[in-house]
Amino acid sequence: QLQLVESGGGSVQSGESLRLSCAASGYTLTITWFRQAPGKEREAVSCIGPEGLSTAYTDSVKGRFTISRDNSKRTTYLQMNSLKSEDSATYYCAHAPFNGCSSYWYKASAYHNWGQGTQVTVHN
Repeated sequence: QLQLVESGGGSVQSGESLRLSCAASGYTLTITWFRQAPGKEREAVSCIGPEGLSTAYTDSVKGRFTISRDNSKRTTYLQMNSLKSEDSATYYCAHAPFNGCSSYWYKASAYHNWGQGTQVTVHN
Protein backbone atom coordinates (compact mmCIF):
# COMPACT_ATOMS: atom_id res chain seq x y z
CA GLN A 1 0.00 0.00 0.00
CA LEU A 2 1.43 3.34 -1.04
CA GLN A 3 2.07 5.69 1.88
CA LEU A 4 2.05 9.47 1.55
CA VAL A 5 3.40 11.81 4.22
CA GLU A 6 2.88 15.57 4.12
CA SER A 7 5.04 18.12 5.88
CA GLY A 8 5.81 21.82 5.80
CA GLY A 9 2.63 23.31 7.18
CA GLY A 10 2.67 26.06 9.74
CA SER A 11 1.34 29.40 10.89
CA VAL A 12 2.30 32.47 8.86
CA GLN A 13 1.22 36.02 8.22
CA SER A 14 -0.72 37.08 5.15
CA GLY A 15 1.63 37.61 2.21
CA GLU A 16 4.23 35.13 3.43
CA SER A 17 5.19 31.80 1.88
CA LEU A 18 5.26 28.12 2.76
CA ARG A 19 6.44 25.04 0.92
CA LEU A 20 4.59 21.81 1.49
CA SER A 21 6.15 18.43 0.79
CA CYS A 22 4.52 15.09 0.06
CA ALA A 23 6.86 12.12 0.42
CA ALA A 24 5.78 8.82 -1.11
CA SER A 25 6.85 5.33 -0.11
CA GLY A 26 6.96 4.19 -3.73
CA TYR A 27 6.50 5.09 -7.37
CA THR A 28 3.67 7.51 -8.07
CA LEU A 29 1.76 8.66 -11.14
CA THR A 30 -0.46 11.68 -10.60
CA ILE A 31 -0.30 13.58 -7.31
CA THR A 32 -2.80 16.23 -6.33
CA TRP A 33 -2.91 18.57 -3.38
CA PHE A 34 -6.31 19.04 -1.77
CA ARG A 35 -7.29 21.25 1.12
CA GLN A 36 -10.15 21.35 3.56
CA ALA A 37 -11.09 24.15 5.90
CA PRO A 38 -13.42 23.61 8.86
CA GLY A 39 -17.03 23.44 7.72
CA LYS A 40 -16.10 23.38 4.05
CA GLU A 41 -15.83 20.69 1.41
CA ARG A 42 -12.49 19.26 0.38
CA GLU A 43 -11.13 21.29 -2.53
CA ALA A 44 -8.58 20.26 -5.16
CA VAL A 45 -5.75 22.79 -5.28
CA SER A 46 -3.14 21.57 -7.75
CA CYS A 47 -2.22 18.48 -9.72
CA ILE A 48 0.96 17.17 -11.32
CA GLY A 49 1.48 14.26 -13.66
CA PRO A 50 4.22 11.65 -13.32
CA GLU A 51 6.90 13.54 -15.28
CA GLY A 52 5.89 16.99 -14.13
CA LEU A 53 4.81 18.02 -17.63
CA SER A 54 1.10 18.01 -16.84
CA THR A 55 -0.07 20.42 -14.15
CA ALA A 56 -3.33 22.02 -13.13
CA TYR A 57 -4.41 24.61 -10.58
CA THR A 58 -7.66 25.79 -9.14
CA ASP A 59 -8.36 29.38 -10.14
CA SER A 60 -7.94 30.86 -6.67
CA VAL A 61 -4.26 29.84 -6.46
CA LYS A 62 -3.10 30.47 -10.02
CA GLY A 63 -0.10 32.76 -10.06
CA ARG A 64 0.57 32.20 -6.35
CA PHE A 65 1.10 28.45 -5.96
CA THR A 66 3.51 26.24 -7.89
CA ILE A 67 3.49 22.46 -7.88
CA SER A 68 6.61 20.45 -8.67
CA ARG A 69 8.08 17.04 -8.06
CA ASP A 70 11.44 15.36 -7.63
CA ASN A 71 11.01 11.75 -8.65
CA SER A 72 14.49 10.83 -7.42
CA LYS A 73 13.24 11.72 -3.93
CA ARG A 74 9.69 10.47 -4.51
CA THR A 75 8.54 13.86 -3.26
CA THR A 76 6.02 16.37 -4.57
CA TYR A 77 6.07 20.00 -3.49
CA LEU A 78 3.58 22.81 -3.31
CA GLN A 79 5.22 26.24 -3.13
CA MET A 80 2.67 28.68 -1.77
CA ASN A 81 3.43 32.37 -2.11
CA SER A 82 1.40 35.46 -1.25
CA LEU A 83 -0.67 33.46 1.18
CA LYS A 84 -4.09 34.75 2.17
CA SER A 85 -6.27 33.98 5.16
CA GLU A 86 -8.62 32.05 2.87
CA ASP A 87 -5.77 29.61 2.15
CA SER A 88 -5.96 28.40 5.75
CA ALA A 89 -6.86 24.71 5.76
CA THR A 90 -5.54 21.24 6.24
CA TYR A 91 -3.65 20.29 3.10
CA TYR A 92 -3.59 16.71 1.87
CA CYS A 93 -1.72 15.06 -0.94
CA ALA A 94 -3.33 12.22 -2.82
CA HIS A 95 -2.29 9.75 -5.49
CA ALA A 96 -4.25 8.54 -8.49
CA PRO A 97 -3.18 5.87 -10.97
CA PHE A 98 -3.71 7.96 -14.08
CA ASN A 99 -1.07 9.41 -16.32
CA GLY A 100 -1.50 13.16 -15.98
CA CYS A 101 -3.98 15.77 -14.84
CA SER A 102 -7.11 14.67 -16.64
CA SER A 103 -10.39 16.52 -16.89
CA TYR A 104 -11.47 14.96 -13.60
CA TRP A 105 -8.28 15.75 -11.65
CA TYR A 106 -10.30 17.75 -9.13
CA LYS A 107 -12.51 14.83 -8.07
CA ALA A 108 -11.46 13.38 -4.73
CA SER A 109 -13.16 10.08 -5.58
CA ALA A 110 -10.52 9.46 -8.27
CA TYR A 111 -7.72 9.23 -5.71
CA HIS A 112 -6.80 5.97 -4.02
CA ASN A 113 -4.15 6.98 -1.53
CA TRP A 114 -4.13 9.91 0.86
CA GLY A 115 -1.74 11.41 3.36
CA GLN A 116 -2.68 12.42 6.88
CA GLY A 117 -2.62 16.15 6.16
CA THR A 118 -0.63 19.18 7.27
CA GLN A 119 -2.16 22.31 8.74
CA VAL A 120 -1.70 25.73 7.17
CA THR A 121 -2.87 28.80 9.06
CA VAL A 122 -2.57 32.27 7.56
CA HIS A 123 -3.15 35.25 9.84
CA ASN A 124 -4.23 38.65 8.60
